[in-house]
Amino acid sequence: MLASQMYSPTLREVPADAEVVSHQLMLRAGFIRRIGAGIYTYLPLAWRTLRKIEAIVREEMDAVGGQEILMPIVQPAEIWQETGRWNVYGEEMFRLTDRHQRHFCLAPTHEELVTTLVKADVTSYKQVPLTLYQIQNKYRDEVRPRFGLMRSREFIMKDAYSFHTDTDSLAKTYQDMYDAYSRIFTRCGLYFRPVEADSGAIGGSGSHEFMVLAQSGEAAVVHCSQCDYAANLEVAIPTAVPVNPTEPAGELEEVATPGMNTIQALVDGLQIPVIQTIKAVAYAAGETVVLVMVPGDAEVNEVHVAGLFGEVELPPASEEALHALGFAPGYMSPVGIAPSDNLVVLVDPTVMNMNDAVCGANRKDVHYRHVSPQRDFKNVRVESVRLLHETDGCPHCGGKVSIDRGIEVGQVFKLGTKYSEALGATVLDADGKSVPLIMGCYGVGVSRTMAASIEQNHDDDGIIWPAAIAPYEVVVVPANAKDEVQFAAARELYDDLSAAGVETVLDDRRERAGIKFKDADLIGYPLRVTVGKHFAEDGQVELKVRKTGVVETLPPTAVVERVRELLREL
Repeated sequence: MLASQMYSPTLREVPADAEVVSHQLMLRAGFIRRIGAGIYTYLPLAWRTLRKIEAIVREEMDAVGGQEILMPIVQPAEIWQETGRWNVYGEEMFRLTDRHQRHFCLAPTHEELVTTLVKADVTSYKQVPLTLYQIQNKYRDEVRPRFGLMRSREFIMKDAYSFHTDTDSLAKTYQDMYDAYSRIFTRCGLYFRPVEADSGAIGGSGSHEFMVLAQSGEAAVVHCSQCDYAANLEVAIPTAVPVNPTEPAGELEEVATPGMNTIQALVDGLQIPVIQTIKAVAYAAGETVVLVMVPGDAEVNEVHVAGLFGEVELPPASEEALHALGFAPGYMSPVGIAPSDNLVVLVDPTVMNMNDAVCGANRKDVHYRHVSPQRDFKNVRVESVRLLHETDGCPHCGGKVSIDRGIEVGQVFKLGTKYSEALGATVLDADGKSVPLIMGCYGVGVSRTMAASIEQNHDDDGIIWPAAIAPYEVVVVPANAKDEVQFAAARELYDDLSAAGVETVLDDRRERAGIKFKDADLIGYPLRVTVGKHFAEDGQVELKVRKTGVVETLPPTAVVERVRELLREL
């Protein structure tokens, strides 16, 4: 490819609306262009990288017995209504109505459709295990699209689905997929970690996420330094501390706390340590108010709390519902609150071990001092409902844990019979008995993987692509394109590299050498060959490795072989 003919419009300035590095660099380097909120066009350089990621994914899916199909993006509402997810997805689902007033959606995922497909054709245990996969666009109406391709409304995904008649078969395919995903992200040159995860709206009995570790990641990842435990923070349940009976520090005492309706305001106003405070957060589970009590310096594990009620998430409780039960928002606690069929109080074990604490008195601008939850909290349910902290021990071995940021690029699920039972997908087993198919599903965010790679591989000058997914492997730069001797030598190198199967760009533009070098670093070509002053002086050319910055000089005749060697290492 000649740079003068390549559609890769670069930008010198960072776009104002680009928040994270991958978004900034893909815009600046001419990989993507924004069409609307969370909607992007992939330009040629991005498309080449995406196709390389897809090729790696296909090879690994085929290697574990996957068969590629392509299902429609537009799906009828009926199959989603049968599983109950038409309402679960809520406003995140793009919905449309055709001219006959029939309802459809743009697929955010394909569990319903693939189950409906297999239901019609797979009738015997002899036809399974079966694994089908596809690579296509998905659509989710994100309330706040952000971070470029990391959270967009339209994205490219590989989704696979497996079908079985027993859990042992599912477990084998699940492990095969887990291993395949590890190979995929290793081949893409990413530093990643598989972690235990919540199944979310997909459902199922078990799940792992594959997290690319990067500071820009939206997810928090807990991992242990002494064992192989790793989990999404939302599923890392702290080890419950036994409740130890303690003597109350004193009688409850009301204290005026005007305007102190946050933990920080309470700490500042009463001049007490935060570890002496108890935080109250209220949610709505249908008609039930769920009051959650955690230490003042902790955060509620909202995913776990929602899971206790069979939900993906719980909205905040309304002020009207709280007032009806006797609560004053900003000053809440279970103290003195009468039991109710519409109230559940969840108290973290750490709170139950506190003594001489401060919590709300259920009256505006008033708190209680000298609170002993073991004495004062009645009709409560003790559950680990706070997020794990680095000071907690590992839930598996008690060792030291660390919390890093991660970008989810893949997830595997054991679905069980959630969809097959809802949609009537059954087969006859060896005894002639009709049984529901047992399912697994497995997703890779292809476009997100491209963005995650940039988040992990960049410097101040631009992108540093792993060779396996770089749009091109080498750029050849004649330092002075007007110098006929230099340009002829560069053209010959370009032809030799291309003939050897190396994906090469010749920067034939009539630009200054500095501009060409800046663009090469911005785009992130793994290797740069420069025909410049050394060639004029002693017939040598420069070969620079983008990742390390190491430069070596060598004769043009040695370039092809040396490039091959370096590409095998990168």
